[in-house]
Amino acid sequence: MTCACVDSGPMADQQQPHARPQQPPPQPRREIVTGVPRAARRRPPAHTPARSEISEQTTLGATYVRALMRSQLRAGLGALGVLALLVGTLPVLFTPARSASGPLVWVALGLVAYPVMWLIARWYVTRAERNEADFTGLVMDPAEAPGPYHRPGSG
Repeated sequence: MTCACVDSGPMADQQQPHARPQQPPPQPRREIVTGVPRAARRRPPAHTPARSEISEQTTLGATYVRALMRSQLRAGLGALGVLALLVGTLPVLFTPARSASGPLVWVALGLVAYPVMWLIARWYVTRAERNEADFTGLVMDPAEAPGPYHRPGSG
């Protein structure tokens, strides 16, 4: 009686010449993701309380709008105050030396006053836009809110 034993262990491939050689395991498949991850997709806001408070004209919504108006008024009055202070003091500066300050008056009024007024106006517009951006950030859903304020043309 003869018995034929078949070895099926890990050494069986080395002992049996007629066994097929093992192929290397297949490389993992590479995939390219072209869409936006599901977590980052925009979802409609469940509830934006500040926006609804304003649109429904509740007292809280009126408070939000009043706060924006106060900040805009504060910026406008600040710009007007600085402008009045700078331009209003010019006659006082020119009064003591009226005869010797002939060309100085024209230089101050023609070359100095306008750039100063332009700088004040630029500051006011920047401040007003920043107030509006802050208000928009308060009212909008955080997923929809724009990034920090960047002045147009500043890169």
